[in-house]
Amino acid sequence: MPPVQEESNGSPEVLLSRRRFIKLSAFAALASVAPAPAFAALKNSPVPERKLSFYNPHTDESLRAIYWVKGEYLLEALADINHLMRDYRADEIKQIDTGLLDLLYALRKKVGAKKPFYVVSGYRCPATNAYLRMHGGGAAKNSLHMYGMAADIRLPGYRLSNLKRAAVSLKGGGVGYYPKSDFIHVDVGPIRYW
Repeated sequence: MPPVQEESNGSPEVLLSRRRFIKLSAFAALASVAPAPAFAALKNSPVPERKLSFYNPHTDESLRAIYWVKGEYLLEALADINHLMRDYRADEIKQIDTGLLDLLYALRKKVGAKKPFYVVSGYRCPATNAYLRMHGGGAAKNSLHMYGMAADIRLPGYRLSNLKRAAVSLKGGGVGYYPKSDFIHVDVGPIRYW
């Protein structure tokens, strides 16, 4: 959040540094060129509901949620998902982008998953992200995890390389492959692979 300073008339004035303005503008520009999901077929899908199952190995929490019914996202289910995908280190919750949920749903359908996604990392607050960067956790400086737009996942019983290939085929955003850490990264930013 930008620093706030009192103006002489008593109303707060938000100070936005040039550097912060450029960063925010760059992120907005990136988001505006992010592709319309290639999994847009979901919009025309005759399926009346979408559900996802998650397991958080850090907190030992599980969730099976119907998060979308007949064109409407269910707020209670979204709140439950936000809680499970929270930054467990800081115990901080942020709204998870519904586009990410739809991408995970499309991935689940693509691989025919019956088991829950293991959420290695969902939302990360800026302090956690900075900590991981400083301690070799491989976190990007402006990680989409900090915006609720990314998840690091694995799917027990599925080869990680096959899960990566399926995610790439959806063309829904970024896909990172981390076989040594046993997860893939998916996000709803611009299409890119690493």
